[in-house]
Amino acid sequence: MPLKDQIKNYARKLVEDRPDTAALRKMVRSRKPLMLRFADDGIIPNNSQLPVLHYRGAVALPKNFNPGTVIDTLFESNGWGRSWRDTVYDFVHYHSQIHEVVGVAKGRAKIECGGIKGRIVSVKPGDVLVLPAGTGHRLIDASRDFLVVGAYPESGTYDECTDMRERRYAAKRIAKVRKPNKDPIFGKGGPLTKAWRRKA
Repeated sequence: MPLKDQIKNYARKLVEDRPDTAALRKMVRSRKPLMLRFADDGIIPNNSQLPVLHYRGAVALPKNFNPGTVIDTLFESNGWGRSWRDTVYDFVHYHSQIHEVVGVAKGRAKIECGGIKGRIVSVKPGDVLVLPAGTGHRLIDASRDFLVVGAYPESGTYDECTDMRERRYAAKRIAKVRKPNKDPIFGKGGPLTKAWRRKA
């Protein structure tokens, strides 16, 4: 994530009204995620070990708080930081050294997961997508007001891969990315910790 985006978001956090832990708990809805699996398609490495998790309507966004602030605070409270607020890139890319979570604060969109041979997912406010390292993704279509909050777990290094020639080397890095300790919405014991349990 570019340094300017980190600085901009940090400055925003200093002045915005953020919900406390009790208020956040009331905004989280119990949801079982839809799990989407994508194998290496010869262009995008994806992550054959860990599924993409799509939580539909997992966050109730009240009118008395900025929706971006709610999602940002929720992710941060569960150890997913280095956040940003924007849209999703409209070109295929993936991260080979870190997992990513994206929560929809405003608007609607169609996001392609798994690369051009993957699947298009429709998202709306309160939806959350957890993308394991290596998962190709891009924006296909969106409303004008579309806004997401993205964040990353504590371990891992942000990178952005777009050159498909490095796929073989990226696959080796993806295999080494550590599994996060907490689900970005539900924390310890959340669905991610079970769905992303690696087989020995």
